[in-house]
Amino acid sequence: MKRDELGDLSVFLAVAEARSFTRAAAKLGTSQSNLSHTVRRLEERLGLRLLMRTTRSVAPTEAGERLIETLRPALDEIDGRLAALSELRNKPAGTVRITTTQHAAEKILWPALARLLPDHPDVNVELSIDTALTDIVTERYDAGVRLGEQVAKDMIAVRIGPEVRMAVVGAPSYFAVHPKPKAPHDLTKHRCINLRLPTRGGLYAWEFEKDGRELNVRVEGQLVFNESRMVLLAATAGAGLAFLVEDYVKPLIADGLLVRVLGDWCAPFPGYHLYYPSRRQLSPAFALLVDALRYRGRK
Repeated sequence: MKRDELGDLSVFLAVAEARSFTRAAAKLGTSQSNLSHTVRRLEERLGLRLLMRTTRSVAPTEAGERLIETLRPALDEIDGRLAALSELRNKPAGTVRITTTQHAAEKILWPALARLLPDHPDVNVELSIDTALTDIVTERYDAGVRLGEQVAKDMIAVRIGPEVRMAVVGAPSYFAVHPKPKAPHDLTKHRCINLRLPTRGGLYAWEFEKDGRELNVRVEGQLVFNESRMVLLAATAGAGLAFLVEDYVKPLIADGLLVRVLGDWCAPFPGYHLYYPSRRQLSPAFALLVDALRYRGRK
């Protein structure tokens, strides 16, 4: 294969994955017309239409989809091989991109980065805060951070935090007019603040466990949010009960702003894990970050 042909394939893949010549041009630092010319040249050479173009969108044809399926693993392998060459350098360098939730970023990632980065000025880290279960391969992230039970089986997962517990909390003003629930089923009689899951679009069912018995409860209330901080704000204002990560609400409980209930039904479960594709070859910068984040138990 000639060098320019490999370049044309890379351009096609960038446009197809971005579904836009404009976004692909911005990412590659070139013009839309240059990308359009490159894709047309590739289509003429193959004798196939690879992209369907309209005034509003770009989508791969069947032939284009097949080519994407062929190119992505091959180019990922090339990227991995090139990244591995950086091991020849004397010190870690480069950018590591991670998708994570807000809570994990605040409680796990930032403390580690604050300690690590001052000693490694050539290492850059980009954190993308997102509660959805992002496809890190498609979106070109080096790794993701999610709770252990959410990590796909085909990923390498590295534990980076302790076990997590959830907490059902409400404001004193709420409990002044509503009795405290004694069991999860009592929640159906309460105003609860729902969280909408971004990945599936459904409302999160509150998950409980006691003495090996698991129980999921679909709660109802006037409020639905897609972000935990708003759930916490509403609960603190007395708008209803919330179901949030324990250490997220501990300070407010200690200050008397929230009251915890059903604590005996909130069993610990696997905490945060850093995950990445099993075929990924670790660059020195990424390996350094993995080691800094690895959970080694409470000191």
